[in-house]
Amino acid sequence: MCSLVTGQQPSQGYITFSLTNGPEYHILQVAVAVLVARELGASLVLPDIRGSKPGDRRNFREIYDVEEFANRLNGVVKVARNQLALASSRKLAVVKVPYMVSKDYIRTHIKPFFKAEGSIRLETPLSSINMKKAEATKVLDPITCLTMFRTLRLQTKVRQLVDQMIGRLKTLGGESNGQFIAVDLRVEAAQSKSCQPSGSAEMKFCHHAQDVGEFLTKTGVSTETPIYVTQSRWHKNLKPLTDIFPRTFTKEFLMPPDKKDMFLSSASCELEKVIDFYLASESDVFIPASANWFYATVAGSRIASGRTRILVPTLTSSSSSSHISPYISERKHYAYSCFC
Repeated sequence: MCSLVTGQQPSQGYITFSLTNGPEYHILQVAVAVLVARELGASLVLPDIRGSKPGDRRNFREIYDVEEFANRLNGVVKVARNQLALASSRKLAVVKVPYMVSKDYIRTHIKPFFKAEGSIRLETPLSSINMKKAEATKVLDPITCLTMFRTLRLQTKVRQLVDQMIGRLKTLGGESNGQFIAVDLRVEAAQSKSCQPSGSAEMKFCHHAQDVGEFLTKTGVSTETPIYVTQSRWHKNLKPLTDIFPRTFTKEFLMPPDKKDMFLSSASCELEKVIDFYLASESDVFIPASANWFYATVAGSRIASGRTRILVPTLTSSSSSSHISPYISERKHYAYSCFC
């Protein structure tokens, strides 16, 4: 990590926000909130975590390590660990803040509103999170680097579950030497309108199970290699992959029976996404089946930890080196600006 900026101002009010839509967005939402709170001299209220399904609402500490979060931000912003620390009972005004918000934007558009209200709630619309804009971002400031890659760590029980699943994957491969591949392959994504053939020569960075199986075969991957797919439960559309690579597993198979009710219930979507993110970030090889934010943020996490084996499926070459993600081969990812 490059040099960090310290120097915390006295708190002038509160900034509240929620983490939504999975860890690939949590990273961005925290980065925005910290930058706004620091620029305004406000305390950052520990966020809650909200999923897309009714009832999927969790306390921050159910998934992430509160102490690690607060300690990493010590000297950057003051963290109000109790979500009830905001004394006012009135409903806070909501301010929509774009991803990759600039300090000038905060001073011009948010600061006057914050001074008038005293405390505000932030929302980062997903529509403001544009992949092309992110890819064009060459340099992140030190505070954003710290926030995106060093503040969110799993709390102990969730971390232990992830470690158990990784440990099981490593024992399931015959000649794979304890290595496993993670593939971001979800049936609903592959069936979406945006993933249908369009006739465009630029299209097909959107792959189905058959594509992934053929790609792995062409690049010489052993059929005994354990493969983790982000699809939560077995689906018939995974069969073309499992026919070639029988050691392909979903989290349903890998998870200990006593954990399934907690982590695979209808109201545990956010927990499932967290498991996917960390297994994809810590696998020996990561393969994205489509170009999306999960791919982009997992790539950033892997760059931060030095796990740079990310392959993008195509069938035009049998050389694995020709399939290296441009995030790595061309250093196109903004994470590289954080690690000197």
